[in-house]
Amino acid sequence: MALSFRYEKKFWDVDFEYIAGVDEVGRGPLAGPIVAAAVIFSPKTKIKGLNDSKQLTPTLREKLYLEIQEKALAVGIALLDHKMIDKINIGKANRLALKMAVEALSITPQYLLIDGKRMRIDLPIQQVSLVKGDGRCASIAAASIIAKVTRDRMMLQFHQKYPHYGFDRHKGYGTKEHFRKLEKFGPCLIHRRSFYPVSQY
Repeated sequence: MALSFRYEKKFWDVDFEYIAGVDEVGRGPLAGPIVAAAVIFSPKTKIKGLNDSKQLTPTLREKLYLEIQEKALAVGIALLDHKMIDKINIGKANRLALKMAVEALSITPQYLLIDGKRMRIDLPIQQVSLVKGDGRCASIAAASIIAKVTRDRMMLQFHQKYPHYGFDRHKGYGTKEHFRKLEKFGPCLIHRRSFYPVSQY
């Protein structure tokens, strides 16, 4: 079911004009970057089919990605690669990526709607975190779509460079196929050395 802007409306109705939905993709994979996105919509925006990116087909995600980019007042994207994830750990990388995505917006938001439980971005902006927000809030869902499509495109490029790992199919997540490939070939340059079982190889 497509999401409405009911969360954003609460803030629009009390004169908060710029509300950013914020989300990330790529906490769990064994390889590749973590990608975060922030999206600000106008109260007049209408987009059909917005939902948690994981609930959408790749074709629909690509279609919505283009529509979001076209209709949003601002879109910010940020990523941290596997080296930074290994250096500072995935929790810190997640928070930093979210912060960078907000900072990448061409408009400074007045309020942040963040996907997650007790998630806090280190910025002097009022904010609230929503558990499973990407399936409840339209702006967060839009951010999840932007982040997911951006990361998936990157993993398809990595597939061209490292075709024997199957990144085009599992996008770096720990599937049975990926585990088999790791055992056979060992890690490649984009694997996260701090993640189990990559660390075992």
